[in-house]
Amino acid sequence: MANQKILLGDFELGDNSVPYFIAEIGINHNGDMQVAKRLMDAAFAIGWNCVKFQKREPDIAVPEAQKSVMRDTPWGQMTYLDYKKHVEFGKKEYDYIDSYCKEKPLAWTASPWDMPSLEFLMQYDVPFIKLASAANGNEELVKAACRYNKPIIMSDGMSTQEELDKAVSWLEDYSNGDYVLLHTNSTYPAPPESLNLAYINTLRERYHCIVGYSGHEQNLEPTVVAATLGAKVIERHVTLSHDMWGTDQKASLEINAMFMLYRRCMDIQSMIGSGEKTMDEAEAKVRQKLKGY
Repeated sequence: MANQKILLGDFELGDNSVPYFIAEIGINHNGDMQVAKRLMDAAFAIGWNCVKFQKREPDIAVPEAQKSVMRDTPWGQMTYLDYKKHVEFGKKEYDYIDSYCKEKPLAWTASPWDMPSLEFLMQYDVPFIKLASAANGNEELVKAACRYNKPIIMSDGMSTQEELDKAVSWLEDYSNGDYVLLHTNSTYPAPPESLNLAYINTLRERYHCIVGYSGHEQNLEPTVVAATLGAKVIERHVTLSHDMWGTDQKASLEINAMFMLYRRCMDIQSMIGSGEKTMDEAEAKVRQKLKGY
């Protein structure tokens, strides 16, 4: 049974908490640490809780059929495999990210796409392990992630109901119950009619766990609706500009949109309230005026 309260670092996540915001930098830095720094700075300044990267060993993670496909890139024409290697951060960069975030402080983590990347990530004191949609069917990786006894946040994209049931069964069998499921549509960008936000409630009812939302749409409204439906983890890709090169840039939030989304989702929490019938001081004064008591 999933735990109903989970510690992500010093943040207590639960049904009554405000959302936990993850700024997915991913590979939108295009291998440039200065871009990554600006996005980390923005996430911290706005109030987002965590920045997230992607870690992969391209020789393992890139499908064989894609490795030799030629790509036109800002660094010249190269194979898809070489492109993935070009934008991949290594130990030097992650050591810098770790120290830079500690200074702020700002939480950080990464999505491991393969076993060596998981082992690499566990060199650092990250608050949780994020399993991307591309990895939610990888039994070896899911089970290995559970053995580290860190909270697991897993996206449900690109999976059938039966496949997701199986992945959650691995979390149930091998984790300590500290897991969160994020609803997502893995199209970049995801069309509004394909988002199926009602599935957020289905996730909660089917698995009795904390749920969240990882949005790949181009606007803010679906993520705001997800927060209204009870998503307690909000993950969005972020970028300095939609005009930057890369497949994820168009489905990402620019910095001003990060601020707007954060404020709207936080305002929702105060609007929803406790669900109990209450009367505040202002309404009591109106009552006295109109009812006389």
